[in-house]
Amino acid sequence: MQHINKKYYEGQENELHILHDINLTVRSGEFVSLVGESGSGKSTMMNIIGALDRPTSGKYYLSGEDISEMDDDYLSEIRNHEIGFVFQSAYMIPRITALENVEVPLMYGGMSRRERRDRAMELLEMVGMGERYKHKANELSGGQNQRVAIARALACEPSIILADEPTGALDSKTGHLIMDIFHKLHDEQHKTIVLITHSKELAAETERIVTISDGYILSDEKNELFKLKRDSRRNDPDADKMHYATSEGGAANELQ
Repeated sequence: MQHINKKYYEGQENELHILHDINLTVRSGEFVSLVGESGSGKSTMMNIIGALDRPTSGKYYLSGEDISEMDDDYLSEIRNHEIGFVFQSAYMIPRITALENVEVPLMYGGMSRRERRDRAMELLEMVGMGERYKHKANELSGGQNQRVAIARALACEPSIILADEPTGALDSKTGHLIMDIFHKLHDEQHKTIVLITHSKELAAETERIVTISDGYILSDEKNELFKLKRDSRRNDPDADKMHYATSEGGAANELQ
């Protein structure tokens, strides 16, 4: 992101300047948090990073390509194939199973039904939900639904995982288990992960912490305790005993 500004207009005279001259580069394979209080501008940054919104001015490069002025159809393709979204709410389709929910993004990629089902099952097993593939959302806990949401976000093998308050609706222990999945994705699959959060504690689990306030980047720091946090999670006797499938694939794309 280069010199990104975002403004909203209410009528002809009222201007809301949300982001001010933002410069940010996230490199391939990084695990970065954007941390700030409500109203800091972090959600607006997330929308631009996720190709859900455009900046008023400035440039946003994804894999070296300026997408800040691309049309809606192109941005839709970017969202469908390059970015995996995980939100605070899992947004499961209630009337279908966990397996079918993970299959949904794969329906537009030319896969056969068998290929879609195999891919979805592999992802559910990776996040520890293989035995519950027939369950619907109302038959799963909040943490289990969030695992399914992570599997769905990975379905199209995105370069970037964009996680917006992914543990916000969960209790502390379940939130730790969800973060463990992100650590595994980062360590084993070298996924680029951008975590949006108000929690400094959660941000402390990422390798780089970008602090935002009133639409400005206040600090952008390497987290010297990242490895310690990660190792302590692995050594936690209560850590989730899940099977993680490793996948072949290239390094994640850079956004700038």
